[in-house]
Amino acid sequence: MNIPNFPECDHTLVQSLHHLSDQELVSLFKRHSESGRYFTAIFCRYSPIVYSLIRHSARSPVQAEYLFALTWRHILHELGGVQCPAPGDDNAPQSSFTLQNWVINITALCINQAVVPEVEAIHYSIDQASPPFWCYVEQALDHLPAIERLVMVMALTFRWSENRIAAYLQAEGETLNAAEVRQTLIRAQQHLEVALPEDIRAIYLDQMPTAVVPSLGDDTLDQLLEVPELAGIAVDRQPSS
Repeated sequence: MNIPNFPECDHTLVQSLHHLSDQELVSLFKRHSESGRYFTAIFCRYSPIVYSLIRHSARSPVQAEYLFALTWRHILHELGGVQCPAPGDDNAPQSSFTLQNWVINITALCINQAVVPEVEAIHYSIDQASPPFWCYVEQALDHLPAIERLVMVMALTFRWSENRIAAYLQAEGETLNAAEVRQTLIRAQQHLEVALPEDIRAIYLDQMPTAVVPSLGDDTLDQLLEVPELAGIAVDRQPSS
């Protein structure tokens, strides 16, 4: 079994954190919620273990990649509540706790409980969007104005034309025409990139090879927004008007 190669692990922002302990990384992650490098460093440290566990349980490589991404999204959501005692702190209430064991337990939970679609329904690819980048793009989507988020999902996930989007919005009480839909989509892409943590933009958009992530334009967003579960979440959070 080959463990995927993640170029972000060689980025200088991530390399500079390699000497930190798990406790220090978790503490920095909590203190600097506006940054993405600490979660990315944890991802690089434990992704081989997580991927190995998932690959042995998944029926196909495609499903393994998808479950791998979902697992890291769950880890990101839960990491803020982790109490990670410093090494040698015998007075800590969970002195036997280790981040590695916690990550393994979260992975086992996702393996046992996550609903993984059939291969045909999965469009996620690690080569197109590494899990940390995917996670932070999803978070950035939540910061967009509702109309921008809705237009982006309709255009890039469901591939609706500008005229069809305009007709749908007009039926819902909006007044955008096709030209305004296009401008809304352009603004949404710009706002999405700004909403990403600065270090995530540096790691994934500035330094990685263009063959992996050329820009946060239509092609990249198309891959990110085609993941079925992400697309469903984005649409479900829209108001009806």
